[in-house]
Amino acid sequence: MVAVVYSGSKAAHWKIAREGKTVAECTMPGINPCHNNEKTILDALNKKSILINNAERIKKIYVFASGASSEARSRELALILSKFFKYSEITVKDDLYGAAVAACYNNSGIVAVLGSGSNCAYFNGTIPKQNNFGLGFILGDEGSSIHLGKTLLKKFIQGKLPKDLHKAFTQKSNLDRPLILEKIYRKPMPEQFLSSFFDFFVEHRSHPAIQEMIDQGFDQFMKTYLLPTIKAYPEQEIHFIGSVAGQFEDRLLTVAEKHNINITTIIKEPIYNLLNYYSN
Repeated sequence: MVAVVYSGSKAAHWKIAREGKTVAECTMPGINPCHNNEKTILDALNKKSILINNAERIKKIYVFASGASSEARSRELALILSKFFKYSEITVKDDLYGAAVAACYNNSGIVAVLGSGSNCAYFNGTIPKQNNFGLGFILGDEGSSIHLGKTLLKKFIQGKLPKDLHKAFTQKSNLDRPLILEKIYRKPMPEQFLSSFFDFFVEHRSHPAIQEMIDQGFDQFMKTYLLPTIKAYPEQEIHFIGSVAGQFEDRLLTVAEKHNINITTIIKEPIYNLLNYYSN
């Protein structure tokens, strides 16, 4: 059997296939080697009966995880996973590589990731071209669910949300300034906390203030990541990957049009394409 894993900082999606057909799947907390230590990852694996029951039967695992952008981090995550999957050949790449394969297969193109984090690169059909993007949730991730969460919380704390939206957020989150700052600056995994407000954006997607925040995030993403990549690699098809891009496709297309950007595909869940690529 073959397993394919696509993981952002918030969640890792697993699909297990036999002879090209999916036989099991599950979702667990993200397995970012920059943020999650060995104990956290192994504890999470041991809570998934699907993974426990299939651990000895899975012979190959292809993992695409945020935070695995260096060889050292990739080896670190592969070693951790090998302690659970003792009979598996494990390959670990970063989530940008997985997004590129899911969108382009063996063809070239520009791949833009908008999920819990964000990134962008030219893919030559073999590897994504190295760049200075991918700076993580503190220095980067414009347009991502983490970025949207930061924008929402800042406006909430500063009293800049419209009254109806402020009330809705208060009722749903039960948060105040001290608790928000504690969760961000004193509690573990603040990136997961920031990304957790994505559902609020989905629930209130028709609100003008929410649309404005989304549009501004997408605009920042395009100016920071996509437009410079298009300039360096013109005449390439452009593919967007990730939950934020897929969920707010209408807003993404609207902002792209303002920048005269033609998007070829928008793929909300790349794991289906990855499973097809690696299990056949």
